[in-house]
Amino acid sequence: MHELSVTQSIVEACLKKAGGAPVLRVTVEIGTLCCVMPDALWFCYDVVTTGTSLEGSELVIVRIPGRTRCRDCGDDIAMHDLLSRCPCGSDNLEAPQGGDELRIKSMEIEETA
Repeated sequence: MHELSVTQSIVEACLKKAGGAPVLRVTVEIGTLCCVMPDALWFCYDVVTTGTSLEGSELVIVRIPGRTRCRDCGDDIAMHDLLSRCPCGSDNLEAPQGGDELRIKSMEIEETA
């Protein structure tokens, strides 16, 4: 399960940026074609954040579809997995653009008085 190492990297980056401040929410963008399973990421996040300033924070995952063009009908379509087909039924698709993203979009830190 490579999601554990992905989650560890996300948490380490957030801990460094937060500088010890309590974190309320972390939002990550994950492409639908990047082979990271959101359910596994949520599970790993709870485990990896235990005992850190991210413990109890919410992990928000935004899925980003890939885009492609059908060579048969010319339609632009969203790809939600690598086996996507055009609504016309064709699988004669150009190479996908995007959908392989994995990035921390934002982090919400608790304000301290």
